[in-house]
Amino acid sequence: MSSLVYCTAQFKPRPGKEAELFRALQMLEPNAHREDACVQYTVTRQISSPFAEGTSFPIVFHEIWSDMESFEAHCQRREIVEFFERYCKAEDGLAEDWNVCIYTDEPENFDAPQFG
Repeated sequence: MSSLVYCTAQFKPRPGKEAELFRALQMLEPNAHREDACVQYTVTRQISSPFAEGTSFPIVFHEIWSDMESFEAHCQRREIVEFFERYCKAEDGLAEDWNVCIYTDEPENFDAPQFG
């Protein structure tokens, strides 16, 4: 197991703003990739497949950080704070809604049913 932190950040753009929001999120990638603790930081957009018919917001960041401290430091960087203020929290922002969640691959304190 590891201390890695996996982040999934989903974004629902305002109507007609999907391409613009996607480009704004792409602008965050280069600096994040320069952070020593960044393992992966990739913005993606949902595509269709008969084998993956689940529901989600149409734009998703897939992030992996070396540890919680590094993830939290990234979230406090000026450009990240300003992105959320400008594009998510502002009344005229590009995102109608967003959902940021983090995960671990550590099994401890996991109260799920046991399979097998």
